[in-house]
Amino acid sequence: MILYLHFGDPQPEPVYRRLLDMVGEFTPVAQALPPDAALADVSGSTRYFDRDAAGLAGLIRMRAAALHGLDVTVGIGPNPLLARLAAHRGEPGAVRTVPDDPEAVTRFLAGLPASALPGVGPATARTLASYGLRTADRIAATPLLTLQRILGAASGRELRDRAAGIDPSRVTAGAPPRTVEAEHRFAQDESDAVRREAALTHLTEQLGARLRDERQTCRVLTLTVQYGDRTGQASITRSRTLPEATAHTPQLRATAHALHGALALQRARVRSLALRAGDLGDAASASRQLTFGPDDDRARRIEAAADRARARFGAGAVRPASTAGMR
Repeated sequence: MILYLHFGDPQPEPVYRRLLDMVGEFTPVAQALPPDAALADVSGSTRYFDRDAAGLAGLIRMRAAALHGLDVTVGIGPNPLLARLAAHRGEPGAVRTVPDDPEAVTRFLAGLPASALPGVGPATARTLASYGLRTADRIAATPLLTLQRILGAASGRELRDRAAGIDPSRVTAGAPPRTVEAEHRFAQDESDAVRREAALTHLTEQLGARLRDERQTCRVLTLTVQYGDRTGQASITRSRTLPEATAHTPQLRATAHALHGALALQRARVRSLALRAGDLGDAASASRQLTFGPDDDRARRIEAAADRARARFGAGAVRPASTAGMR
């Protein structure tokens, strides 16, 4: 059986690595899903610990609470998809199990909102709803060709498999790649797109400055949106690979805003936004595309001057006007 462990809010990298080490005490087959989750295959651990998967999940929850003060949510299922769905279906801080039985899987998926399936964001959910496909069981019962006409050949087949609880993936053991993260939690659930974009601008300023301070670049940028209402899918995560490794804030900002815009959140109520820079590398060895124009060089000179001001007067010394008042 597979455990999907959700640690709550995105965790700082040192804490996250300690959590992953803790999971590794129960099984060597643990896969990092930074910054707030992990997968663990406990099929070979139940006999050693003389406990079933739910018993092991209870031990992990107890250890995480004692050592880190975290109320971990655990989903248990015969594959990573069902374990993840079980973890997110209900209130945080519990152990929920989907038995390895076709009838039990069918009952679990009945009535599950389409938006709860991985990869179904607000825009895709609205498209499916326009065809009356609002739940996983309705999607699973739809002819494959119909879904492929709506979403495309590959996406239609993948969604139909997920709606039926089919997931051929396996847990891959490995430590997480090093990342740099920043998060903004709104004082109240935020439905204004302009204020969300201002928060994203602030986060990219933080990420860019940290990367440049550490002489690092990133190739992958990941945006996690935590919704304010906990109905259906509690959060959604999207990643994009950058054209080149960079720590240049304007490139990070453009990518972050593109990820946010692609989600088509419109007036969704958002509790927090988190950005993660991944696939880090040494800035000294990073290549840079030529732009054949003065604007990019001017922007980089301004950025370097701002970095010097921050180093001397503090992190908030220089920032875009749209982010004034944010921390």
